[in-house]
Amino acid sequence: QWRDYYRKIAEVVSANRPRAAQALDAAVGTELPPLKLDGATFVTAISDLAPEQFGPLGTQQVRFEASTNKGMKAGPIDRIASGGELARFLLALKVALEGDETGRTLIFDEVDSGVGGAVAAAVGERLARLGQTTQTLVVTHSPQVAAKGDQHMKIAKTATDSGVISGTEPLDDSARTEEIARMLAGEEITAEARAAALALREG
Repeated sequence: QWRDYYRKIAEVVSANRPRAAQALDAAVGTELPPLKLDGATFVTAISDLAPEQFGPLGTQQVRFEASTNKGMKAGPIDRIASGGELARFLLALKVALEGDETGRTLIFDEVDSGVGGAVAAAVGERLARLGQTTQTLVVTHSPQVAAKGDQHMKIAKTATDSGVISGTEPLDDSARTEEIARMLAGEEITAEARAAALALREG
């Protein structure tokens, strides 16, 4: 009977989930401190469903929970974490699962928001790792993150009679260095900024 077969398969899935959750939590946990989430925790919460809620994913509900400060009770990650924190949790999760090739495109919008220096460099390094196996698009104002990209497109806004239009401009190798230097120095690009931009790209 199909119901018996479903329960048998669901029991196998349910038996394996705690071990997989524990491994995932540990892997994500090692990625949090470099991303300026050193006081945070990530927990995969598994709970049993009522029979009328059983579905194609089995007889349990799996939910990602987080705490962003020590001593704080974990809760649903989308309610606990701010936008920037949520993006970095997602980055940590995707890095932990980087061997899982799903053929998807990842888009990160200012995942480096509110961080700089070594943390921004850590974000850039992890994004570069993801880019080796997954198409990864990143919108950033951080030169440390931009320097890790394989290809760069500059987003520019143009005022027209009908309003403001946003467009993209692909950058060649020299223009990429120039744009990273502008991100470092502002509108007036110095020789020092160009040297720093080259160092970031080569680092």
